[in-house]
Amino acid sequence: MAVLTPRRAGPEDVPGIAAVLNRWIDETPWYPRAHAPEVLEGFIGEALPDREIWVLGDPIEGYLSLDPETGCVGALYCARTGAGCGKALMDEAKRGRDFLWLHTNAPNLRAQKFYRREGFRQVGGEIAPEPPETVPELRMEWHR
Repeated sequence: MAVLTPRRAGPEDVPGIAAVLNRWIDETPWYPRAHAPEVLEGFIGEALPDREIWVLGDPIEGYLSLDPETGCVGALYCARTGAGCGKALMDEAKRGRDFLWLHTNAPNLRAQKFYRREGFRQVGGEIAPEPPETVPELRMEWHR
């Protein structure tokens, strides 16, 4: 299957974005659900005006949320892995930037491996989880 081209998300994409995130939470045994699905959908809708949110597919197969002011990648989730979706979204986030940073879940070794392939490096040790009832995180940074 061909990798799709990222496009900017609009309000009509919020339910599809939330579906990708909620599916990931439901399918990840080590990640506890801290918020109900509809609460997460509300968070995404509230963030949309202040973030660059990029999506792939229709229906949505993956998304990346970026704070353009700080270079923080707040979320990167894909419904299918190993198909280039995450890379396409990350390439879009890197476009025109020299620096990005993110927090990733400490138990998510697969994500950490992906981020290292994308040029991110861990900075410091474990960070307290956010939300606090979830799992410890790691800060990773990318510099052009």
